[in-house]
Amino acid sequence: MAKVEWSAGIDSVSGALAKPGNNPQHSCQKMLLGTHRTAATTNPNCNRLFLRKQVKRSTMPSSAELDVRERFATVSAAVADRRKDLTKITTDQIAFKAQKDNPGGCRTMTKYLWKVEGEAYDAEHPRG
Repeated sequence: MAKVEWSAGIDSVSGALAKPGNNPQHSCQKMLLGTHRTAATTNPNCNRLFLRKQVKRSTMPSSAELDVRERFATVSAAVADRRKDLTKITTDQIAFKAQKDNPGGCRTMTKYLWKVEGEAYDAEHPRG
């Protein structure tokens, strides 16, 4: 495995460092991905770099995948709106704190709002 040494002032890098684009003349052909682990291990060199070839999808998305995408987009927008809705902030904070320490409770407000809005979406759009 390669060892990554960073320049002065850079402790670690995590995420895509270069992404392949749609124009082959002005983009790289492989994705360069850097990861950094902060877990306690015996190896202090926890930085890794990966190269990944650009992948083109060979099939069209299935109806189930399109449904999942639609659910994600709708719930995401509902969570963003709910965060800004002044009439719901106080009640959401009280409800969040009440369930936070229970078994199976959501530990973060974001997760709680996703759960609430996801359940509301699922109630309006039953699967079957």
